[in-house]
Amino acid sequence: MTHSVANPDTDHSLTQSYGEPNGVHDEMKNAEGGVRPAWEGLAGRLDVLGADELGRRWSHGQRMIQDNGVTYNVYGDPRGMDRPWQLDPVPMIVGAEEWAMIEAGLIQRAKLLNAVCADLYGPQKLLKSGQLPAELIMGHPGFLRPCHNLKVPKQRYLSFYGVDLARSPEGKWWVLNDRTQATSGAGYALENRLVISRTLPGVFRDCQVTRHARFFARWRETLRAMSPRVGDNPRIVLLTPGPFNETFFEHAYLARYLGFTLAQGDDLTVRDNKVFLKTLGGLRRVDVILRRLDDSYCDPLELRGDSAIGVPGLVQAAWAGNVTIANALGTGLLETPGLMPFYPGLCKKLLGEEEKLPSLATWWCGQPKELDYVLKYLHELVIKPAYPGAPARGLGGVHIDAIFGDQLTEDQGKQIAELIRSRPEAFAAQENVNISTTPVWRDGKLEPRHMILRAYVAACDDEPGYVVMPGGLTRVSNTADSRVTSMQRGGGSKDTWIISDGPVSNFSLLSGDASASATALANDSFDLPSRVADNLYWLGRYVERTEGLVRLLRAIMERLTDDAQPDDRPELIALVNALDTVSENHAEEDDSVESRILSAMFNPEVSSGLYQTLANARRLASTARDRISLDTWRIVSQLGRDYQEITGPIAVPSEGKDDEEAWQPPITELGDAMELLDQMIITLAAFTGLGTESMLRNQGWRFLDMGRRLERALNHAELLRLLAVSPLDNEGLTLDALLEVMASAMSYRQRYLAVPSALTTLDMLLLDETNPRSVAYQVAQLSEHLDRLPRPSTPDTRLTEDQRRVLDMLTGLRLADPGWLAMVNMQSQRDALSEYLTGLTDQLPQLSDAIARQFLSHNAVSTRLGSTTRKPAEYAEPDRLDKVNQEGA
Repeated sequence: MTHSVANPDTDHSLTQSYGEPNGVHDEMKNAEGGVRPAWEGLAGRLDVLGADELGRRWSHGQRMIQDNGVTYNVYGDPRGMDRPWQLDPVPMIVGAEEWAMIEAGLIQRAKLLNAVCADLYGPQKLLKSGQLPAELIMGHPGFLRPCHNLKVPKQRYLSFYGVDLARSPEGKWWVLNDRTQATSGAGYALENRLVISRTLPGVFRDCQVTRHARFFARWRETLRAMSPRVGDNPRIVLLTPGPFNETFFEHAYLARYLGFTLAQGDDLTVRDNKVFLKTLGGLRRVDVILRRLDDSYCDPLELRGDSAIGVPGLVQAAWAGNVTIANALGTGLLETPGLMPFYPGLCKKLLGEEEKLPSLATWWCGQPKELDYVLKYLHELVIKPAYPGAPARGLGGVHIDAIFGDQLTEDQGKQIAELIRSRPEAFAAQENVNISTTPVWRDGKLEPRHMILRAYVAACDDEPGYVVMPGGLTRVSNTADSRVTSMQRGGGSKDTWIISDGPVSNFSLLSGDASASATALANDSFDLPSRVADNLYWLGRYVERTEGLVRLLRAIMERLTDDAQPDDRPELIALVNALDTVSENHAEEDDSVESRILSAMFNPEVSSGLYQTLANARRLASTARDRISLDTWRIVSQLGRDYQEITGPIAVPSEGKDDEEAWQPPITELGDAMELLDQMIITLAAFTGLGTESMLRNQGWRFLDMGRRLERALNHAELLRLLAVSPLDNEGLTLDALLEVMASAMSYRQRYLAVPSALTTLDMLLLDETNPRSVAYQVAQLSEHLDRLPRPSTPDTRLTEDQRRVLDMLTGLRLADPGWLAMVNMQSQRDALSEYLTGLTDQLPQLSDAIARQFLSHNAVSTRLGSTTRKPAEYAEPDRLDKVNQEGA
């Protein structure tokens, strides 16, 4: 099969220049250097595109990742917590026939692991018959004693399951790891597909790539059917550890895609053995929890007492049968590689079948014969903890990662051998396989990298009981000589294409069926957690605070960059003093005007300066990813990118700097700073327009807008207090600056056609409800929002505290006399204006506190949990388990 290439003068096409395999199985090329049949369609089209065109298209793909805010948080990464997702533009290809064999093996393995888990948390026949060693199970921290004999609906312990697959040099697929408790990566696989299909749309279409949507639709229906209550619209929440988790983007993405509510532990509460979501409208019953927390963190009462991200009483609610948890608590037990040597025999016993997709050769060191083998061939194996994610008990709490024996020195090998001998049951070893390679795009050409494919399996009600995602998340190593594909250690990812041998369905969940749309609308309307409302409210405040600072900075710079000296412009000095106040910039008396401006703009140590304000806005936007529109997210991200082009990554300010490390501005040219401010004004205007206009007018949007209105009212009232109470000579210049900062200069000129006066300026900026920038307009909007928020259903018709406060402010503004406020006393002060604005700047924070007490307080009063429905005797071997617990404490 031949293909034309983009540049006939080039000696080698992209695929021809790709090196031949060297001692490993290469996914694209065979041992003779030819392209494998499944890859021929992609390889030919890549050659037609050529390096230049592929590079051009991928630059757009990378921009899409950045615009969509696809991140994978890596702690300690110099790029900050919002590390862009690492994706390669060349997909991984698997042919239809080969995938069918993998699919059959994955379904069988899911059924096998589910049956093993059901036995271990039920009758424990495998332990009693000796087919599984009790030491491996009872010594595992992941065996949750409080969950033994816990009834799981339909015995479906694994509703979602991930498997890491690798291919040996002989071309055979092996299972490396089982991910059974809170499997990550499926959301990233979806995003990878979106980016690559838009980067290479023609290639994607021509290659007949199987779609993901039907898999997720069936998984969603399975979760709905798992509800303990009968009904068409069960409430399902996706339980996340929160925005600091490395895969939080995926949690928000999946929640939005599936139409579920994203919730953190403190969004949920247990009352009368039932789980409720804390929303603005009150407590809402939760039926199914799709968890992304590891087992032990889910309930601090029953499982791990130091967990601050779980739900107290969750295990008790599950015992009562009032909530379904997916995956079932305790499934983390199955992630141990120590079980892998026993699966071939268990498959025959439990399923009556030979294993179709075997595990990589594995030895559990808790058996004498296997221990001797591992110690003898230590330098040829990969040593792993038998209890992943947990410290090896008896080893001083040390965490052990995968150790490649061939990379150990002689002394290191002796140390590891002694460690294994001291606690053999805590270790397992696997064959050290030189895993296959796949092409990646590097520096304008294709290069081989080692790869691991994570495949995903979901439960369904049809035979054979599980369905496999057509594809998955392929992870690749960062360098050619590394076999480490972990994203935490610099690995990358690829889209995985399963090439269909027939027509491809165009079914999509993005359009959704009627029931899916109804569920999403119901969740969006009634299931807004108070924590999310709080985040949206403060997002609005910080974005508005950013705009206030940018407009004030720009007005100052416009006056500073003309020919006049600062000493000749008293209104300029007044504006700079106001900037110091609102930004909390503690300037020294001898600081220049330029240094004070740059400090307020760039210094991370200025608590209310532009740096900190933008950092808070970005942080809050990331916590509300499932509630704000993509346009809104992109605008907030663009604000950060505009700023970071000058400052570098926005991070938490460092502490304890000595004088030699004193902060220095990233730029000294005010013209460059002015250009940045102009760009930020445009981006902020987009937030006000495109961003918020693309949001549904629901409670989420209302709290976002309330935050903006309250912050704008507070900012404008404070500026009026700082700049209009003590009039300067030639006051018109100061008033003109105020009109400019409050974006009302054009409206003023259209109305008055005159130099600004105190009377008319105060009327327009403070009291005019027709001016969308006035204080009165903001308070009127706040009053309307508060009237539309949900209130308790009680016979009491009195106004609540927040309603009383906003009504008091609005009435005061409507009754205020602008002439009286503009009057100057014998000391050239506007006492009435000062008193009124001081009261207003006190009342607005009090209104914010009242709103928080009424709607945003989610620390509900604790009530005594109901009695448990199980008895101590129902635990498996309680005496022995208690003993193990004491030893491991």
